[in-house]
Amino acid sequence: MSLRVGLFGGTFDPVHNGHISIAESFINTEMIDELWVLLTPYPPHKQENNPATYKIRLEMLESAFKDTSGIKVSTIENELTKPSYSVQTIRHLKKKYPDTTFFYCMGEDSLNKFHTWKYYEEILEECRLLVAQRPGASHQEVEKAILGRTHFVTHTPLDISSSEIRELVSEGRTITDIVPTEVAKTIEKEQLYS
Repeated sequence: MSLRVGLFGGTFDPVHNGHISIAESFINTEMIDELWVLLTPYPPHKQENNPATYKIRLEMLESAFKDTSGIKVSTIENELTKPSYSVQTIRHLKKKYPDTTFFYCMGEDSLNKFHTWKYYEEILEECRLLVAQRPGASHQEVEKAILGRTHFVTHTPLDISSSEIRELVSEGRTITDIVPTEVAKTIEKEQLYS
């Protein structure tokens, strides 16, 4: 039987407990055997205030998932030609691993905006979506063609965002309860976001 892999991408600036929780919900489903966390380089149009470098974001991501079985951190999106669109990544991986079945993983908030993504129809042609549910979220706005290619995963989201963490750090407030210990240490050591 072919390996079933979930692809979960993001800029992870920084990675936090919400990311870890959603990744665990994906890997705990029967749908996939492995989850590959894809660290995305910053797209040219989206420059966050004072972002961490790719190298440091990768270091934080690897430390956050080092003890989680079935989850691998991948730098593939940094190796492909820029700008890197999700569909290019998926096609590249399908060509490289022809015996693997890929699922594209996202949170339910992203599903509601998925029809605005560049080449979203091509993504649906290449693979199915694996979506972590948010309690009480509605799919009324989501096109039937998208829902027909979507599998939902049970998930209880944590209400945390990377932008909120960057703000807390810049205000000198504590983040130790919302990011992994090693990530908090890296942020302090590298004096990120301050």
